[in-house]
This record gives sequence, structure tokens and C-alpha cells, in this order.
Amino acid sequence: MLPGLGAMEQVTVEVISKPRDEYATAAHAATGLPKAPAIMIDDTVLVIKDIKEEELIAAIKRHLEEG
Repeated sequence: MLPGLGAMEQVTVEVISKPRDEYATAAHAATGLPKAPAIMIDDTVLVIKDIKEEELIAAIKRHLEEG
């Protein structure tokens, strides 16, 4: 899903990857971020397993219109 998003105009994709064990730490839990792969648009976190690609693209377009 992510590689195609970089092709959209005005969209910068930054991938942050950590070792799986790091997501199980208390420090990660304190961030309030999900353990599952997620996409963050400003302050909105979208968990990949809970969102369809069409919904993600709509969220990005809304963000671009607001910005």
C-alpha cells in the first residue's frame, strides 16, 4: 500500500521501522501508538489492518485540501 502513496503529488512518505521487540516495551506503550503497522497523517493514526486503501487515499486527500 505505501509504495504507491509516494507517487501521489504533494505526499511525502517517511517509513520508520523498529525491531518487533521494541514495540512490546513500556516506552512504546507510553507513546499511545499502536503495535500494529500504522500510518500517521499529522496527528491522526490509521492502523493499516483497520483501513482499506480507498479510505487511506481519501484521508490523504482531505489532509491536502485542509493544508
